[in-house]
Amino acid sequence: MDKLEEIFKMQYELNKRIGIDSAALNDEEKIKWVLNYSRALQQENCELVDSVPWKWWAKYQKFDEQNARVEVVDMLHFLVSIAQVLGMTADDFYGAYAKKNNINHGRQDSGYEKKDENDCRSI
Repeated sequence: MDKLEEIFKMQYELNKRIGIDSAALNDEEKIKWVLNYSRALQQENCELVDSVPWKWWAKYQKFDEQNARVEVVDMLHFLVSIAQVLGMTADDFYGAYAKKNNINHGRQDSGYEKKDENDCRSI
């Protein structure tokens, strides 16, 4: 099992332990949990931001790199949970990432001067 598969497995087991079985959700529950996990992901991002001195007017702030690393991992927990609610496996996630990464490189190659609403339809 590769590391991404292991992360997906560990997250599924943790969520089940908490009481959320993403494989057994109906559409209404999927909506609820995509929103719940998205909000949690946003909050973890705020906690990441608070780990770095972002207040240019305040001299007291310190860069807390150790906490920043923890917040990034917390964000991954919720991102993987969202993917699982949407029915994605580690392979699905990797495949979508690889396709989107290729699209992003193509955008950079072309100067990304125009947005193409259909360029991600293949993902």
